[in-house]
Amino acid sequence: MNIAFIPARCGSKSIPLKNIKLFCGKPLIYWSLFSAQKSSSIDKIYVATDCLEIKNTVNSFQFSKVEIYDRKPENAGDLSSSDSVILEFIEEKKLNDEINFALIQATSPLIQPADIDNCFGNFKIEKCDSLLSCVRIKRFFWSESMQPINYNYLNRPRRQDFKGTLMENGAIYISRVKNIKQSKNRISGRISIYEMHENTAIEIDEYEDWQAAESFMKKSFEEN
Repeated sequence: MNIAFIPARCGSKSIPLKNIKLFCGKPLIYWSLFSAQKSSSIDKIYVATDCLEIKNTVNSFQFSKVEIYDRKPENAGDLSSSDSVILEFIEEKKLNDEINFALIQATSPLIQPADIDNCFGNFKIEKCDSLLSCVRIKRFFWSESMQPINYNYLNRPRRQDFKGTLMENGAIYISRVKNIKQSKNRISGRISIYEMHENTAIEIDEYEDWQAAESFMKKSFEEN
């Protein structure tokens, strides 16, 4: 069984009620839920929230796979991590160890059903312990100790010859329940990477992210 888990707490200091603020005409959380609903790989979707407004908004979509999970207040604060509410949920629901668990972020609206299906396909074929989505960034990085991280400045590569660096885009993480319970983490063991389009590097945390992501989303609508 494959389940998707989408945390969506009420509080957000940078953008109030961010998860249900309109994004390209729909509440932000709609887009990741829509992709999970349309994915042929997902059997059940849980939205973990502490917020009545989010509950009502999610229920209004009437997605057949979606169920609300009431997360505990201690795992819904500003300092609460996604891993903490994942562990709470697994314990409360007494999930079977062999369930494949996908954390999908509401702040990554550009994820598509095909991305989710491909991730689960790779997870099965590669027989890995965990899988996460990344984007390839073709930029030259330096450390604070003034050392190049991903290239040799004495032999600067051309962009077309540069493989770049893989960066988490926060869209999706997959692991078996037993691995999450053992490691207390969303990923562990032998990890595989699914590479997504560079536009999906944006996670919506600030207003600037919001504007950029909306621009990319509208462009994709026009292209299709």
